[in-house]
Amino acid sequence: MSELWHLTISEASERLRSRALSAVELTRAHLDRIRDVEDRVRAFVTVTDALALGAAETIDRRRAEGADLGPLAGIPIALKDVIATKGIRTTCSSKILERFVPPYNATVVERLEAAGVVLLGKTNMDEFAMGSSTENSAFFPTRNPWDLARVPGGSSGGSAAAVAAGEAMGALGSDTGGSVRQPGALTNTVALKPTYGRVSRFGLIAFASSLDQIGPFARNARDAAMLLGAVAGYDPLDSTSIPEPVPDYLAALTGDVKGLRIGVPREYAGEGVEPGVAAAIERATQTFRALGAEIGECSLPHTRYGVAAYYIIAPAEASANLARYDGVKYGLSLAEGDDPVAATRAAGFGAEVKRRIMLGTYALSAGYYDAYYLQAEKVRTLIKEDFDLAFERFDLLLSPTSPTVAFAIGAKIDDPYAMYLNDVFTIPANLAGIAGISIPAGFSEGLPVGAQLLAPRFGEPTILRAADAFQRVTDFHQHWPAALTAKKTRRRG
Repeated sequence: MSELWHLTISEASERLRSRALSAVELTRAHLDRIRDVEDRVRAFVTVTDALALGAAETIDRRRAEGADLGPLAGIPIALKDVIATKGIRTTCSSKILERFVPPYNATVVERLEAAGVVLLGKTNMDEFAMGSSTENSAFFPTRNPWDLARVPGGSSGGSAAAVAAGEAMGALGSDTGGSVRQPGALTNTVALKPTYGRVSRFGLIAFASSLDQIGPFARNARDAAMLLGAVAGYDPLDSTSIPEPVPDYLAALTGDVKGLRIGVPREYAGEGVEPGVAAAIERATQTFRALGAEIGECSLPHTRYGVAAYYIIAPAEASANLARYDGVKYGLSLAEGDDPVAATRAAGFGAEVKRRIMLGTYALSAGYYDAYYLQAEKVRTLIKEDFDLAFERFDLLLSPTSPTVAFAIGAKIDDPYAMYLNDVFTIPANLAGIAGISIPAGFSEGLPVGAQLLAPRFGEPTILRAADAFQRVTDFHQHWPAALTAKKTRRRG
């Protein structure tokens, strides 16, 4: 395959640094790819063509002058439209922020710019990161490149679809209850949720502040390690950022997992897991065993309460965070009727955002705080203790990322509970604040299956090491979606 958009980040980096390829050539190839497939995939809310080419020209000029640029200089990536970008519209895929242009950059953007990446644009998402399918965008649903009639997962579905479709070499998303890992599984991309506090949240527009974490999408573990290394690290602008030294993630990719202890939680299998997904995870387990890892069963008994606890804690935090959208300081403003704030929110927020604000406000209200929110926080502690006990015996835990493959657009949009259960295996990691990754692990009826690896806090080197070792002996991550090679057809919405 000769198309430049087929290259991995590490492959493109080698060509760029040897000057066998220019950043402008690489950027134009991806902009051309966006023009070719975007009307079918709908991954982007905003494409920054001129800015991207300008940045690429600057990188090429500096290289020609002899500047020693890093490995990411000239690499085209995309950002989820929940990450603030100075001078570039940042909407959270919501009507209430449709015209919002931040006067500052998020810390991760500053760090990526310092690394020399080229920003292609901002990707579509479930409004304010609330959803598991990217159907809750106020603008349009994003479609899965593997089957354009199916969802790419969410809420970071735009970022996942952009990488899966070859529209970007990598991307950043945000993961509150699985919103990086679940779309990674559904689109055959590598998707990493770092430890809470590993990556700065400054400039990440908040959904649930104690759960949100920015993480990368890529085509393989090596590329994910490169992106994580660029954005990780302490930030004094984020009060939850942890001053823990950033290791050399690439150095961890030894290809050797002999003696690594991998636990398989019995609660992460069984009812609700599609047979094709279960079969792929069993094969992945056997692959790790063949590589020399020690496999054993473990228990996370409070997992069954994770979804219920999450859908009290996350909406409660969202109800507080979204109270700032009153039509006064920024965003949509409707001076209608006797209550312009109510009018603004009614018109600006979508149905899922309103649902979660109401749930959260109810859970925090007098008379219900102790009965709901306080109990959910106690369950959160029990879930964290389950992981602590499991990690005394095991280095990593292995499970499905999603209980199903990608489902049809519209299949679950009117059934919130069915939609929420898509994150049943990813939510516990957010409640505990630990690290997790989803890696391509096979296919079921032609659709991708993701395997999730979980590690203790700051265990990113271990999960990247295991993911890389797995990808050295499998080729699932090298498959490309056939849906985009078919004759182009125009779709509405």
